[in-house]
Amino acid sequence: MENKTKLYLLTGFLGSGKTTFLTNVLESLSGNKVAVIMNEFGKVGIDGTIIKREGMELVEINKGSIFCSCLQLTFVSALIDMADRNMEYVFVESSGLADPSNIGDFLEAVKVAKGDVYDYSGAICIVDGVNFLEQVEDIETVERQLKFCHLVIISKVDLIDGEKLNKVIEKVREINHKAEIVQSINGKIDYNFLEKNLVAEDWVGTEDTTNTPENKPKTLILTYDGELTKNKLTQFIDTIKDDSYRIKGFFQLEDGWNQVDVVGKRVDYKKTNKAQENSQLVIISKIGPQIIRPIFNAWEEIVGEEMKLR
Repeated sequence: MENKTKLYLLTGFLGSGKTTFLTNVLESLSGNKVAVIMNEFGKVGIDGTIIKREGMELVEINKGSIFCSCLQLTFVSALIDMADRNMEYVFVESSGLADPSNIGDFLEAVKVAKGDVYDYSGAICIVDGVNFLEQVEDIETVERQLKFCHLVIISKVDLIDGEKLNKVIEKVREINHKAEIVQSINGKIDYNFLEKNLVAEDWVGTEDTTNTPENKPKTLILTYDGELTKNKLTQFIDTIKDDSYRIKGFFQLEDGWNQVDVVGKRVDYKKTNKAQENSQLVIISKIGPQIIRPIFNAWEEIVGEEMKLR
């Protein structure tokens, strides 16, 4: 029998560091045949641009969670198509708002359609060391992602003190008392998990997901054709970030193209040579469509030039 493709699921709330972690894993597997199925809530994928590299297969599934009935068929089809490409590893990076409780149903559907082609090697959950304790109180998805994982990676441990780290570990253990816990800075860990059997005691099981077409958050895309100063863009973001789960994209600033990343109160800019057709920000709203007017008002007041929001 041919070797089966190792399949990993990557979960973690918005901004926890999934794409950074995945970028590093792909680096460590550069000699292997690797594919990524990337899921984002927005209408356009931002993270696919960041991880794309030569020789890698990438499928992007946007506009919702792959675990919601609205994208179920798309996700199963992507897994079936990928099975024909003879990959050694397939990583599924789910949206930060995804609840993967029903992953077992998808694996079963692929098995029925295609046979036993995947070796499901486990769910890896990235926990945001800085913001997790607040998130887990407010957002059910954060708890579901943790409950249904086999390896927990606590990210950004360089940005918190020992006391907070202990509280994070304690809370993780309360929700999932079996998964191994490792710590990470800038998405880097020991990649020996690739050799381990994370699902040795598959305690996770399958439940119904909480992702439904009705509770899908509102995602908006702001497009701008000009160049802005970092100062003005930061002012604009500061005005709307409290009403947003996440803001990210690429923007042309006075020092060239920047990757923009907003998680909680933190606004990060990173120079990039990946020039875009125009500047774009994806905004995932906490307050539904009510965020539209504040976005227009803040932009008008701070920038005062035309942009498009859809």
